[in-house]
Amino acid sequence: MRLKEALSVMSKSSPYAVSTERSGLNLNTLDEIKKYLYIDMPIAKEVEKQITSFSADKPEVLFLCGSSGDGKSELLTACKKKYSTRANFHLDATHSFDPRENAIQTLDKVFEEYLSQSKPLVVGINTGMLGNYAEEGSNETFKTVIKNYLEFGNDENGFYFIDFERYPKFVIDDSGYLSVFAEKLLKRLTAKEDNLIRQIFDKDKLECSDRDSRRLQANYELLSLPAVQRTVIELLFKARLMQDQFVTARSLLDFIFMLIAGSGYLFDNLFSGGDNELANKVVEFDPVHLRTKKIDRFILANDLGLPDSEFEEFKSHLKELGIEKLKTSHSYLRLFYILKNQDYANNYHESFFQDFSQSLIEEYINIYQKHRDYDNSDECRSVIRDFCNKTLRTAIRKYNNRNAPNLRKGHYLISEKNGYQLVAKLDIKPDLKNVISPPFHQVSFFIASICVGNKSLTIPVNINLLQLMKRIADGYRPNKHDKNTVVLLDELVEKISKIASQETTLHILYGCQHITVTDDEDDKYEVSGLHND
Repeated sequence: MRLKEALSVMSKSSPYAVSTERSGLNLNTLDEIKKYLYIDMPIAKEVEKQITSFSADKPEVLFLCGSSGDGKSELLTACKKKYSTRANFHLDATHSFDPRENAIQTLDKVFEEYLSQSKPLVVGINTGMLGNYAEEGSNETFKTVIKNYLEFGNDENGFYFIDFERYPKFVIDDSGYLSVFAEKLLKRLTAKEDNLIRQIFDKDKLECSDRDSRRLQANYELLSLPAVQRTVIELLFKARLMQDQFVTARSLLDFIFMLIAGSGYLFDNLFSGGDNELANKVVEFDPVHLRTKKIDRFILANDLGLPDSEFEEFKSHLKELGIEKLKTSHSYLRLFYILKNQDYANNYHESFFQDFSQSLIEEYINIYQKHRDYDNSDECRSVIRDFCNKTLRTAIRKYNNRNAPNLRKGHYLISEKNGYQLVAKLDIKPDLKNVISPPFHQVSFFIASICVGNKSLTIPVNINLLQLMKRIADGYRPNKHDKNTVVLLDELVEKISKIASQETTLHILYGCQHITVTDDEDDKYEVSGLHND
């Protein structure tokens, strides 16, 4: 067997992409490879714990919920082999057993059969299909239970729900971000010992020396480097945060197959897009889009063939990785990027490390952690206060006053008509008494709390909004390309404007004229300060 064929079990076009029950007599090398690559995760332990708690003669139901491709069939196929005498299994609720029936009708039959006997039932089902059954199904018992779960998230009366969403592929811990699933998969794929794929790779390297085989071998070697694995995971995390892209087991396996077996070297395949949802998100982070003085100088010098002895020395070592001469400066730049955390050759690539800096992600993680772990300590208070004062408040004021840039600090525009500006002075500060901790399974945003006068307001802050607010604080004015992110800021500014309009003291500005209007306790208005600023 050749390396590409061995790796093909990861491709979404492979018959192995979806788990099916196969006879032990029909198992082959590809079955062994797929079994080897299977990563046992915490959700599998939770499912087994629930199934083993079932009594064979007590009617109970477990729904394993999630998205297409997250591994429900794989997990339940393994469970069925172990616990088929304990429970009945319906592995995939998106399919029907009869071409004359749809999936909803099939579920009706499965549920009716369950109610007619006393054996527990385990169902693998997409969250969307749960909603469909709640609306279109015929079994009122199951419809009521499912509707209750979808609305309140509760188990009830012997019905249990375990959802992949509560076992995310990425988490933020004390050290930063990590993806246990992706890390384990990449390490297992490239392990040096007791790895059938590595054995096939070694054999392939000895027997196959054509250009395509050499490139495939080089890609496997590159992915075996811990620093390259870390860079791949970093890009997937960026896609999760900035593109709201979820990672499923199937999409990740197909993505890794594309990295190794694609038409180019791994570093080019990484940013080539293609028929994979992860690849199409990662392409947005191609380092060739970066514009720094050092990167531009490198591209220009290399394109012109200017001498660079250190670069020539670095290139002379690339054959050790199986990389032959690259055609473009962009390919070299991508190579530098994936090796940025790797000590290699004369470390020429390290000179670009700062250009590839991920300071925004680091800042987001730090602020997220302080909200999640808030304990009123000086460290937590300092980080949250700095974010609110230097980024959030500044962005709010500049965005709100974008049509009145000359307003004094602390003044907020309420409305403008015929050149007259209605303005209020507001005290906006972090609300440290109402810091909200994000759920453990949710990493894509945190909730920022602020006090506007004596009112408390909140805003969900994802990494895109953090980036936009930092740019606004630096003088940037949002445009139509920012509409999906700036809407969050619009909603907060609208709430602040309503609070401002209720202030007892308002200011009317017209050119250089400044009028102050005060509402006293007797509902009388006092006008003062009719003067030129």
